[in-house]
Amino acid sequence: MDKKPFFLKDHLCFSIYACSREIIKRYHPLLKELNITYPQYLVLVVLSEKNKLTVKELGEELYLDSGTLTPLLKRLEQSGIVTRIRSKEDERKVEVSLTEKGVELKKKAENIPIHIFDETDLTDEDIADLNRQFHHILKKLNQKA
Repeated sequence: MDKKPFFLKDHLCFSIYACSREIIKRYHPLLKELNITYPQYLVLVVLSEKNKLTVKELGEELYLDSGTLTPLLKRLEQSGIVTRIRSKEDERKVEVSLTEKGVELKKKAENIPIHIFDETDLTDEDIADLNRQFHHILKKLNQKA
């Protein structure tokens, strides 16, 4: 980078932040119909991919600490969307998985990302390329942490 990123337009972090806020804002009415929040939706997505994870593994996937994740999971459990069960092999671990209600909710939510990105007029290739770039940044930042 040739110049110092002093101006707001030069801050990659601001571009990512503002874009993220705008995308999440578009998720809100769709998720409201399902009676879940965006972070709850992310838990739903991860558990639909992985079936069962420990709280620690789920936190690693979502980049959330247990102080943020535990109340989120508690609300999802109270709503009947997930179960939290102590591991039989190691009682210190709590395993999280979707209930039948959670699986049904996942089916209702499957087309939400398509609906959101249709609003951007980006191609599938554009979205995949951006996603690769952001994952690359995330990987680099985590290597330095």
